[in-house]
Amino acid sequence: MNTKKNLYKNSEHPFAQYVRILGKGKTGSRSLTHDEAYTAFSMILKGEVLDVQLGAFLMLLRVKEESVEELTGFVRATKDQLNFQPLNVDLDWSSYAGKRKHYPWFLLAALTLAKQGYIIVMHGAAGHTINRVYTEQVLEYLDYPICQSEQDVHQQLQQQHFAYLPLEAISPVLNDMIALRNVMGLRSPVHTLARLINPFNAKATLQAIFHPAYRTSHQQAAYQLGYQNSAVIKGEGGEFERNPDAKTLICGIQNGELYEHELLKLTPERSPTEEELDLAEFKKVWLGQQTHEYGEMAIIETMGIALYTMGVVNQYDDAMKKAKALWNTRFDKVLE
Repeated sequence: MNTKKNLYKNSEHPFAQYVRILGKGKTGSRSLTHDEAYTAFSMILKGEVLDVQLGAFLMLLRVKEESVEELTGFVRATKDQLNFQPLNVDLDWSSYAGKRKHYPWFLLAALTLAKQGYIIVMHGAAGHTINRVYTEQVLEYLDYPICQSEQDVHQQLQQQHFAYLPLEAISPVLNDMIALRNVMGLRSPVHTLARLINPFNAKATLQAIFHPAYRTSHQQAAYQLGYQNSAVIKGEGGEFERNPDAKTLICGIQNGELYEHELLKLTPERSPTEEELDLAEFKKVWLGQQTHEYGEMAIIETMGIALYTMGVVNQYDDAMKKAKALWNTRFDKVLE
């Protein structure tokens, strides 16, 4: 690292211009253009920047908040570096937050849809924020394998219409950057762009955000990326999961057209959180051995949003009715 630094003792590092654009004071700084963002992030993915530059770049973006043009450029650079082969996937489902107060009911929504033949790829990262239960851990508990390659994904989709691919297998560089959460004490734009990767170019995408202001930027970035069907919500705990205790605004794209739709809260008062996330109890709900009023509302409503986003139904009311029927009959259909 010191050797690399010394190389630029008397000349400017090529990446320095991008740090300067973001950090040149209140009046001198500006957002990157799409092309600047694309080039800057391509350099990062290729390992052409110093650690100190990367940290400065990510935190300057975090303070400013990434623009739609920046986000789109970052995602395009990532997709071009990955160059995954497209697969016949109905739904790309991002899962990067983990759960702390409630069980990951969204997982049971996704697995129920897969049982009904909808082809779903989920991707995410584990362990970057302490005291959370992450998707990988839960899937392994439910005896679902974690994919490590494109071939694994292809095989799992053939066998059970569902595959989970960790970010580490998609891009070790992005995975390392997400892990900086515990070093910096803050999330970086990687948490946003990773949700938008859609590595296999699925027909529809789902993304959840922590902060409401990011709903529109996700929606607009998905639109600029050419995604035809997408939904963004403020999900429970940051995962794509409908919270029955609150109104849920969906910022979506349907057949290439932007839309917004609000789902009303379903409970008269806030539901109690779990004292602990006991996966044995969670599994009992999945197997039909136990009921969970809050959880099953979350599952059905989340599944309904997914069904509408995939274009299976044309109205949200119909989507919720179909979702309820799929949940109640989830053991009646066995994949061949």
